[in-house]
Amino acid sequence: QVQLVESGGGLVQAGDSLKLSCLFSGRTFKIVAMGWFRQTPGNEREFVAGINWSGDKTAYTDSVKGRFTISREDEKKSTYLEMNNLSPEDTAVYYCAADASLSTYYDGAVPTEAKEYDDWGQGTQVTVSS
Repeated sequence: QVQLVESGGGLVQAGDSLKLSCLFSGRTFKIVAMGWFRQTPGNEREFVAGINWSGDKTAYTDSVKGRFTISREDEKKSTYLEMNNLSPEDTAVYYCAADASLSTYYDGAVPTEAKEYDDWGQGTQVTVSS
């Protein structure tokens, strides 16, 4: 049973930085692609960033390119989302997700759609005030 636990959310001001962490447990982490999504009330979950199993490929939604960085640390079974120059538009619940499918592993791909991910964390709230 895969479990994902996010941490690091909070209330910050515009221009500030936050680093989200996601701790993975339940199976072998180093073959799993990881992603971060966010969701605001009344909207669908939006892809923010993803990283493949080997860590050599990443993907970002356009609105966060140059401001957010996704990384992984296999020894700690963790993935991170470093968020800089935050704006009120970044306010959302942020979710960590894992894709452990063999096809994603063999392709070395970065999944960017929510339906590609099998397991999800409970979410952590990020609120950016203006």
